[in-house]
Amino acid sequence: MSDTQTLFALVAGATETAAIDGISAAGADPALMAHTPSADAEILAYGRPVRAPVVPVSPSGCPTPAVVTRAARERVDFESVVVDAGLAEPTGAPTVDVGAAPGGDVRDPEPVPDAGGIFADARRFGADLPAERLVLAETIPGGTTTAMGVLAALGERRAVSSSLPENPLELKREVVDEGLDASGLARGGLAGQPTDAVRQMGDPVLAAVSGLAVGALEAGTDVLLAGGTQLATAGALVRHAGLTADLELATTSFVAADDSADVRALASENDLALTVTDPGFDARDDHPAMAAYLAGEAKEGVGMGGALALADEAGVGMDSIRDAITAVYDRVTGEAAP
Repeated sequence: MSDTQTLFALVAGATETAAIDGISAAGADPALMAHTPSADAEILAYGRPVRAPVVPVSPSGCPTPAVVTRAARERVDFESVVVDAGLAEPTGAPTVDVGAAPGGDVRDPEPVPDAGGIFADARRFGADLPAERLVLAETIPGGTTTAMGVLAALGERRAVSSSLPENPLELKREVVDEGLDASGLARGGLAGQPTDAVRQMGDPVLAAVSGLAVGALEAGTDVLLAGGTQLATAGALVRHAGLTADLELATTSFVAADDSADVRALASENDLALTVTDPGFDARDDHPAMAAYLAGEAKEGVGMGGALALADEAGVGMDSIRDAITAVYDRVTGEAAP
């Protein structure tokens, strides 16, 4: 069932913003959080971690959304590529390098000094990819906070989701306000200047995702942003770069139901066609992976919403996806769930 005309690109990187206490749930141990994107890339590529010394789980044990994305890939069999956009730790997955270093703390004056170069490299790569449709995904702990920083710099709605059941919006706003002050910016001060917004308030993954999207769109490739508010932020960056081409955002029902994120408004305001897919986890609420999502954890990431949308488009039922999630979960964790 492989669709050789669709390419799924996972953009993986790191930001020191993730180390701020209370910002992210992307790792059971903060010391191991830096390995999360590397492990996610391996799960997408191989179906399990092979080099990363950790299975990415939240402090409560919720497994990474990469489990869901890999499950969808095993049913739909789409091609994939991993883009290294500032990984802090090595990965065993094959990667394409866009010259990115890990991002600094968003409270620094310039957390992504090489944003322009990353964007340019990714733009060239996006333009040259041999695909009719490019699906763009991300994995970066702390990425919703840096997304809020970019939205603030652009003058867009500061609405972002969270991997935590209770979105720490007040903390994120405080952090972003500190970042604006450190960069000498007023809200909306970098409208129409997308790479500067990332350089001063973002993370390297956003530079790469937006560059890939712009390059692909300029080459006439259809682009699907696979994710929640971080990918909506990438869509805003594309719009602030002056592109008006059709652009789609595919997310999960968990993000769409998160009133604190307001992804529908963020998509609408940036002319992003929104697709929402419900994996029907309530049918397997006895499974730890699916129960955690129903409890409000994770919600999205590693292109989960886009992968589910691809499965739905291919006519693969969500019951089949849930069976595949169980199989991948067992393989990744090394233990069978009830």
